[in-house]
Amino acid sequence: MKKLVLLLTLVIIGCGKAEKSIQISSKTKPVKEVIIDSLKHPWSITFLSEDEALVSEKDGDLLKVNLSSKKKKVIKGFPRDLTDSIRVVWRGDNSGIFEVRLHPDFKNNNFIYLSYAAKKPGKGSTTKVVRATLQNDSLTGIKTILEAGPFTREYFHYGGGITFGPDGKLYITIGERLFKEIDEPEMPIAQDLQDKRGKIYRLNPDGSIPNDNPDFGDDAVPGIFAIGIRAAQGITVHPETNKIWFSEHGTRQGDEVNLLKAGANYGWPIITTGGYRSRDYVPPTIEGATYANPVWYWQHTVAPTGLMFYTGNEFPDWRNDLLVPGLSRGSLWRFRIENDTIKSAEELFIDDRVRSRKVAQSPEGKLYMLTDEDNGKIVRIKNDTL
Repeated sequence: MKKLVLLLTLVIIGCGKAEKSIQISSKTKPVKEVIIDSLKHPWSITFLSEDEALVSEKDGDLLKVNLSSKKKKVIKGFPRDLTDSIRVVWRGDNSGIFEVRLHPDFKNNNFIYLSYAAKKPGKGSTTKVVRATLQNDSLTGIKTILEAGPFTREYFHYGGGITFGPDGKLYITIGERLFKEIDEPEMPIAQDLQDKRGKIYRLNPDGSIPNDNPDFGDDAVPGIFAIGIRAAQGITVHPETNKIWFSEHGTRQGDEVNLLKAGANYGWPIITTGGYRSRDYVPPTIEGATYANPVWYWQHTVAPTGLMFYTGNEFPDWRNDLLVPGLSRGSLWRFRIENDTIKSAEELFIDDRVRSRKVAQSPEGKLYMLTDEDNGKIVRIKNDTL
């Protein structure tokens, strides 16, 4: 019997592109299955095995979860300078625990990397990245990898995305921390090479600075790889090209998907594909500056977060596609990429929206999603036609 093919016409609403048709095979029918619930706004997940994973709760703890038995265990010894969980009182607070990542040689060294909002009494908070040894469900030997001061009383846009590149280096996104553009200094934070905020860093796994990092000048903060970042969270590596992609939050629209390039300036707040919260804000002109354009941007607010490239076998039509969850519209997007260009886009689960924080793949290729809710969930995305 011939394989049936369903033709689906999608309106491409990013980058000002026109309507486009793509083919979706009838053997692809994604459905959701809740695996674990009662999580406190889960932010990140990394797999220890097919059944066990570490999960960071933005408003809670670092957990070890068993996806088969549904059991959860709190990992002890988290750094004591973690900010207090005041989000339950004030929903505007973005602080908490963010990314959790395993070292590529975790089986031999038991190193994990964590990003979180760290506090300093009387000063406020900042984004911090640490390395720790996971031993007997406890963190030991904690070492600071990056502290993106200054500590301020702005509780927004920490960033906190972490990935290991194909070069074995650690790539970290740090947000610029401001809520309103009108509060920008004369030299905007994300453009100021002497300010740690609003940048993407490239570091050795021990926190030292690689010798082949781009040169931003003698006065620049050590470790900077790219500048002009507002609130990037998701960061991931393409499985074939080995290029690094990241998501970026805009203000009034302006959400983006970007390709990371050494020494690039992504423009914030001088240029944006959206608008400003402070409608009277006029950005300065920086002489001689050139800016990298996004690969994709939406013309509505999506709030893209923990993206990934799919390499599993359950959805053969999706292989090497970029999956991007969104907080604002509770969506999950699938992008087909050719030669670093997005050729088509599909928005999934439009009839079942939920704030989506992260998509991740298990060692055997199963696809999971974290929902950003008071009753947060680990959701398995399955192919219902198999």
